[in-house]
Amino acid sequence: MAMVVLKEKSLPRNNVERATEIFAEYGDFILGLIRYKVNNNDQAEDLFQDFFLSLVSKPLPAGIKNVKGYLYRAITNDIVDAARRVENYHTLMHKYASNLNFSVNKSRPENALIDVEQINKLVKLIKGRLPPSEAKAITLRYKHNHSIKEVAEQMHVSKKSVSRYLSAGLSKVRRILKNKARL
Repeated sequence: MAMVVLKEKSLPRNNVERATEIFAEYGDFILGLIRYKVNNNDQAEDLFQDFFLSLVSKPLPAGIKNVKGYLYRAITNDIVDAARRVENYHTLMHKYASNLNFSVNKSRPENALIDVEQINKLVKLIKGRLPPSEAKAITLRYKHNHSIKEVAEQMHVSKKSVSRYLSAGLSKVRRILKNKARL
């Protein structure tokens, strides 16, 4: 491993020129290291370009004795930061979707129609066999994906009442379905 001492006098004044000089000399090392750490060619290319911009905004400090060591640490830090950004993005998207009450249907598209038909049959059964408060609570909670708090607000009752309606209603639905299965 060659140790290179960068002297402040030999460095160009412009940060872009400094980053270009470093990439000209160490570009293969930088890209190889990124590819090794990432294992995804498209992501490696993005990180390679981002690293150039990182060097433009934060040039190497003067007097670095081991440029490859410094670059190794800087690249590793950039990769970790990029992974954190992606993880934070996914976490925020999940929170956003759950706040909007979106549910992700992980079943295959051809099964979605069957699911809707089954749900509609169950809702019809529930409305026909359960007291109106229990039927409404179950429908709002499970068909329309409302939270217990939202169901309580729509029904103008407490969350505790909604929980009781759901518990009693679901018990009755289980019994009804069990009796139908025996027939």
